[in-house]
Amino acid sequence: MTAQNILLLGGTGFLGSQVAQQLAARGHRLTVPTRHRERARHLLVLPTVEVAEASVHDQASLARLVAGQDAVINLVGILHSRHGLPYGPDFAQAHVALPRNLAAACRAAGVRRLVQVSALNADVNGPSQYLRSKGQGEAELRAAGAALDLTIIRPSVVFGPEDSFLNLFARLQRFAPVMPLGRAGARFQPVYVGDVAQAIVASLARRDAVGQAYCCCGPRVYTLAELVRYAGELSGHRRPVIELPEALARLQAGLLELLPNPPMSVDNLDSMDVDSVCPGGEPLPFGLRPTALEAVAPAYLGNGTQRLANYGRRVKAHR
Repeated sequence: MTAQNILLLGGTGFLGSQVAQQLAARGHRLTVPTRHRERARHLLVLPTVEVAEASVHDQASLARLVAGQDAVINLVGILHSRHGLPYGPDFAQAHVALPRNLAAACRAAGVRRLVQVSALNADVNGPSQYLRSKGQGEAELRAAGAALDLTIIRPSVVFGPEDSFLNLFARLQRFAPVMPLGRAGARFQPVYVGDVAQAIVASLARRDAVGQAYCCCGPRVYTLAELVRYAGELSGHRRPVIELPEALARLQAGLLELLPNPPMSVDNLDSMDVDSVCPGGEPLPFGLRPTALEAVAPAYLGNGTQRLANYGRRVKAHR
């Protein structure tokens, strides 16, 4: 693939940093906007990356960023918002208004290629504000029609060394004597951050990816309770999991979302009404092979003892 000028929105985050590294390794010239330049210090070592201090939510700034690009990748996403119907104002800004403004900026600048990272189960009629806003964001981009060469990537929950999923459960179990858990039976198919980044980068070079939406998942399905126990086992602080009834689960989530950086919200709970599991077929597009959770998580959560291997066997046996 010929080196391109690529605008990477959300490039300073967990997934974005992986995408930036893979694109830079292929010689692409990247522009990564951020409101706070210090958040992008880890990207400054990449020779083809330019960090631009700008707000992507300002339409004039977004138009300037898009101009002169060959392609745009949008990774911007948030997990929490103030409440609203069909979604709160923070979700509306990040997941709906930004894609709408991005489509307009691309049309004005003549930039056709756009890769949008959405979410598994994104749906304008979904059970949560998060999923409804993600679904509406996809709809805003599709409304551009033939003006955009659009590809949508929909990952399940993403894991990796700096994730906010397994790390959260490991951290909580260092201090909590038990783990009271809502929706303990909710199912997930966690996907490795490097695999999602690889799918995003691969999609840019494929004409057959235009107009398509691809789900991204790992090789195995787990319940939430299994993932919490696994994170505790790896970190050496496994606690008993107590499954909460619905009323208590919603009360717990409502209290937790009052914290400055909430580990859970009622909306997160609502998202678990549908399993975060890929439909039938291959878990990754383009013939990519998914990385097993057990091949990566012990390196950043675990202590490498034999009991971790034993735990993996117990999970596989559903014990």
